Amino acid sequence: MTNESDKRARIDERQRAGDEARHEAGHEAGHEAGHESAPDHPPASRRGTSVALVIVGVAVIALAVFGMWKRHNNNEVLARTTTENAAPSVIALTPKPGTEANSIVLPGNVTAYTDAPLYARTSGYLVHWYYDIGARVKKGALLAEIATPELDQQVAQAEADLTTAETNAGNAKAQAQRYQGLVTSDAVSKQETETLVTQAASTSSGVKSAQANVARLKQLQSFEKVYAPFDGVVTARGVDTGQLITEGSANELFHLQALQTLRVYANVPEVYTAAVKRGEKIALTFPQHPGKTFEGTLVRTADAIDPASRTLLVEVDVDNRKGELMPGSLAQVQFKAAAAAQTFIVPASALIFRREGMRIGMVVSRDGADVAHLVPITIGQDDGATVQVVSGLSGNDRVIQDPPDSLIEGQKVFVEQPKNGGGK
Repeated sequence: MTNESDKRARIDERQRAGDEARHEAGHEAGHEAGHESAPDHPPASRRGTSVALVIVGVAVIALAVFGMWKRHNNNEVLARTTTENAAPSVIALTPKPGTEANSIVLPGNVTAYTDAPLYARTSGYLVHWYYDIGARVKKGALLAEIATPELDQQVAQAEADLTTAETNAGNAKAQAQRYQGLVTSDAVSKQETETLVTQAASTSSGVKSAQANVARLKQLQSFEKVYAPFDGVVTARGVDTGQLITEGSANELFHLQALQTLRVYANVPEVYTAAVKRGEKIALTFPQHPGKTFEGTLVRTADAIDPASRTLLVEVDVDNRKGELMPGSLAQVQFKAAAAAQTFIVPASALIFRREGMRIGMVVSRDGADVAHLVPITIGQDDGATVQVVSGLSGNDRVIQDPPDSLIEGQKVFVEQPKNGGGK
């Protein structure tokens, strides 16, 4: 049994040695064959992994670039859409040419020649009033009376103080004169004489002070009666009988206006100021007197151009002794002045008021788009609905009829056609 086992073990050992030799020979042959066919390339599994990584990297970069381009394109579209939606829609028309004229008509404000509110100069109670609104009064007419019991007592006290001061002053003066007669004979001392003379002068000054106090209080007492300061019409009454009256301007008693002559104030545009002459006759019309013309006289001007409106303030006086006109009304003032150049008529709604002055918005083409252009203008006649432009426009301009308040220079606008299809 032992010999057979040893024999079998030797056979197995020889087989293992042969297998190992064959395996080593095959490995060396495969290694040489691999070097001969692709000596510099990695195995196929490694090549596949590298290609996959490259493809994934390229895809990631492509997606990132596409996302950035898409986001930039969306921003551009959003900005363009916002700009287009923000551009206001406007109606632009060419201005109408103005007619050549030898006069201009401007609005004027009518005021009283003299206008005064009347207030109380003393405190008390209103006893009676004598004139109501619409009453025509003469200068010095008694309008109302005020009861002032406290002031009356102060006057009585001041008069009593004055009597006392006069008595003391008389006594001091008599003693001073007596001592002055005795001092020459050395019957009294000079010091006592000088004292009495000084006392007499002091009491005399006290009398003057008391007299001034009495005069002041009596002057206040005289304000118990309210008089008309000039000929005029009572246009307002703010008090009634029994009402407490307080000194000062807290409560207006009456309002008085002189209406014999009225003042009409008008603002003349700067381009016409050279034709304004003091003393010339001016034609005036009033809405309450259709078809009738009143004549006034240009009496004075402000002699200065208002930098805000570029106009000259003028005053025209008109006779109103017949009482046909009333202060506070609106007058149409006709000045003899020809237009300096070609004028144009535009709606009053086309005017733009800015800090730097009056402007008009026009539509101009820039880079193939319609944009707003703000130009300074000078206006002439203004009738409320339309204004006359004497400088700053030409006949080919496209004027924005009703510009938005937010309109700025160079802003893109969309021009719409008017619904009525009108042109000029």
